[in-house]
Amino acid sequence: MKHELHDQILTISLEGRVDSANASQVEAELTEIRTNNPFEQLILDAENLEYISSAGLRVVLRVRKEVPTVKMINVRAEVYEILDMTGFTEMMKVEKGYRRLSVDGCEVIGQGANGKVYRIDSDTIIKVYFNADALPDIHRERELARRAFVLGIPTAIPYDVVRVGDSYGSVFELLNAKTFAQLVVAEPENADKYIALNAELLRKIHGTEVRPEDMPDMRDVALNWVEFLQPYLPEEDYNKLHALVEAVPVDHHMLHGDYHLKNVMMQNGETLLIDMDTLCQGDPVFEFASVWLAYLGYSELDHQIVKDFLGMDRTLTEKIWNDTIRLYFGTEDEATLQTYTDKARIIGYTRQMRRTIRRKGFETETGRAVIENCKQKLHELLPTVESLSFRG
Repeated sequence: MKHELHDQILTISLEGRVDSANASQVEAELTEIRTNNPFEQLILDAENLEYISSAGLRVVLRVRKEVPTVKMINVRAEVYEILDMTGFTEMMKVEKGYRRLSVDGCEVIGQGANGKVYRIDSDTIIKVYFNADALPDIHRERELARRAFVLGIPTAIPYDVVRVGDSYGSVFELLNAKTFAQLVVAEPENADKYIALNAELLRKIHGTEVRPEDMPDMRDVALNWVEFLQPYLPEEDYNKLHALVEAVPVDHHMLHGDYHLKNVMMQNGETLLIDMDTLCQGDPVFEFASVWLAYLGYSELDHQIVKDFLGMDRTLTEKIWNDTIRLYFGTEDEATLQTYTDKARIIGYTRQMRRTIRRKGFETETGRAVIENCKQKLHELLPTVESLSFRG
């Protein structure tokens, strides 16, 4: 029986079967390990436990009586069912285990700040999180997706959590679904249709009111971006930028937070929104800043970036941006559309500059060029804008 003592936490791994044939031996080994390893907390790791009989349950029960705080982790579904049926889940802490999946050789269909999305087969996609301790993030995203779904936003909700290597993944059933980015590239003759559906979904999201406590406020997040840049901007530019963001009215309408053609999918003629961990609330200017960055901002100095990200030339992403804001606002007036674009660019450059500095941009020639470009563009744009709000 394997065991590990770390920081006064004793973890004992149970393997194979625990039944009447070996229950007394298992109990003796458990006692010996506990006696020889003074601990403050005891964990029974059941990841490799295939079966436990009533005799094995009595062993666990006696351990629980001697160590009331003991808990079982990584319990397989079939073993958990036994523990649940016999009442052990009410007497002690029992944590379900997660089945393991491999993404080796699977198609990558998207990547965001928190994870990478793979297609496992024609029915299934999985979002694998970069953070090895991603369970809280997974549960948070699942809850955000559920709230959005209840409010009428068409979204895919994960039906399972799995282990992938040393990290975790959320599994979605998306039968033959394709991202809008894939569809636009594969069906250029239908690009206008997908751009229109994309703008329609964006309007639906922004028209959905949420409870203030349900999602983060993007205005507060953006103010943090601005305040981070104070040492790097001329005083006049910083003061104007801070005042503009601070003046954006509080707005309790939903934002996706990372909206682009890779996060919208088509399944059997139905449009679905995915990657819901960035859901928030606020004025649409914050959403459009993210959209502008995805299509144009991040690739402003290197057009290959958007080609690598969306699989499209910049000329096409320029069309997508222009058509999206035209359809969203329902106007052909170029001056009006440019005003909205400039507002989004101000937030976009703010976000990009902060992001680049935080990623040690000053240490590379490319990073320094991006930082200087953002700084210069903010200097040019700020005097031309008196309000950032899209609703005012």
